[in-house]
Amino acid sequence: MASIQFENHQWVNLVKPSEEDIASLKKKYRFHALNLEDCLSESQRPKIDEYEKYLFIILQFPYYNRRTRHIATEQVNIFIGQNYLITIHDGHLDELETIFDKCKKSKKARQFFFGESTGYLLYSIISNLFSSSFSITDKIQVNLKSIEKEIFETAHIKDQLFDIMVTKKNIITLRKILLPQRTVIAALEHKQKRFLPEDLEIYFDDVVDQIEKLWNILETQKEVIESLEDTNESLLSHKINNTMRTLTVFSVIMLPLTFLTGLFGMNVQLPFTEALSNISNFWNIIVAMFVIVIVMFGIFRWNKWL
Repeated sequence: MASIQFENHQWVNLVKPSEEDIASLKKKYRFHALNLEDCLSESQRPKIDEYEKYLFIILQFPYYNRRTRHIATEQVNIFIGQNYLITIHDGHLDELETIFDKCKKSKKARQFFFGESTGYLLYSIISNLFSSSFSITDKIQVNLKSIEKEIFETAHIKDQLFDIMVTKKNIITLRKILLPQRTVIAALEHKQKRFLPEDLEIYFDDVVDQIEKLWNILETQKEVIESLEDTNESLLSHKINNTMRTLTVFSVIMLPLTFLTGLFGMNVQLPFTEALSNISNFWNIIVAMFVIVIVMFGIFRWNKWL
């Protein structure tokens, strides 16, 4: 359990808390038992619980998993009182750890992030975490451009389904994270002013604007990936149709040839086989088959089937 003291304000940053850590918080700050249970759960929805001496806030932020190329969700549990701020999380948010390390090492950083109240520290943390989400949308945009280039600028059509599905999943995940946050931050902006002074409303309004910008970017990216998915399927279908048409043409060409070879290969006496018993007539049949192939190719070209 690491903490930073600045003037009469304290920031406690708790990473991957144990049951002993939670028990220590309960003993020192008298937090409600249900709030402490929520801190040990990873499946809570974003919310704000208001109590007489503190606010309990659950927020979720995205982070990019480089190993799986997927966007994952990190839950941050926040207790804020008159002179303290407690953040509880699993340590996947590099931006949050960076802010804490800066405040721990530099008095100037503490002055910048703490401001004059724990409310301003809360704003600083939330604002920076949402700002870092723009780098994730930038990664998605790079992936979209790469997929678009592969679809439209590659001579040989490739199946981009896997890359499209990964990118689409990331967009959906990010939208699922942001959607409930819009309501929570808007509610936080208008909460009672015991811990969030009135002059901070404009700051939290700026956070709401950040979320709206992220949402608008994701709306555009959602439309783009859906269009690329449709285009990829259309191109693959067109490629399959061309392949099937070519195979059909060859099957039709082979049909009369198969008939001839089958006819003369029957192990029965045919009416005209005696006239064709000369060995030279074998080559006559081969030439006839070759002529049939040429004629059928000509017919297909004339009808623009090839």
